[in-house]
Amino acid sequence: MARRKKKKEEKQEDEVLFNVVETTEKAGDFFERNKNLIIAAVVGLFVIVGGILWYIYGYQGPRQIEASELMYQAQNRFSQDSFALALENPGGDAPGFLQIVEDYSGTKAGNLANYYAGICYLNLGKYDAAISYLKDYSPADNITPAHKHMALGDAYSESGDNSSAMSSYKKAAAAGTNEYSNSLALLRLGQFQMAQGADGDAKSTFQKLADKYKGSQEADIAEKYLLRVN
Repeated sequence: MARRKKKKEEKQEDEVLFNVVETTEKAGDFFERNKNLIIAAVVGLFVIVGGILWYIYGYQGPRQIEASELMYQAQNRFSQDSFALALENPGGDAPGFLQIVEDYSGTKAGNLANYYAGICYLNLGKYDAAISYLKDYSPADNITPAHKHMALGDAYSESGDNSSAMSSYKKAAAAGTNEYSNSLALLRLGQFQMAQGADGDAKSTFQKLADKYKGSQEADIAEKYLLRVN
């Protein structure tokens, strides 16, 4: 009985070994038949990965540094409220924000120039252009998301699109995690809701601001608005 069991086990082992050998041979045959295709695929993968790394570190990296340095003069004009000059002619042969957007798209500086350009156009009363550039800006921090949507709300409001303005202010109030930006966004949302006659919504917004950011300047202002809407 033990001898029969042993023979059975040996037979199973032989079958397993045969299957392994057969599988290995098939894999080898498959590689031989398709080795050119496999090698081409591996080489192609290395080329793609290498290209991506070169684009990020060998091409975009230096462009980002260059754009950041060139944008200084435009930022300086912006801080002086010289919005038209900041857009196109900041002086010293330096490019304005519009040129930075065009020449350095894909860089962080080019992206940030969209935000600056949008704010410049907003202050110049060119609301369609402001909306266009602000939409193209992709925030990468926890502060500017709220400011982007507040600026969009202002631009939509000034151009008479109150529905889009309300939506933008709501997005601003929910964007980012910065206490100052969020409290300011809630205040702007409540003020706009009041201006639109939505006193019930404004009351909820001001109450949220007063409770969540108690002690802040915006919360103190919200308390005064609450007395009005009550």
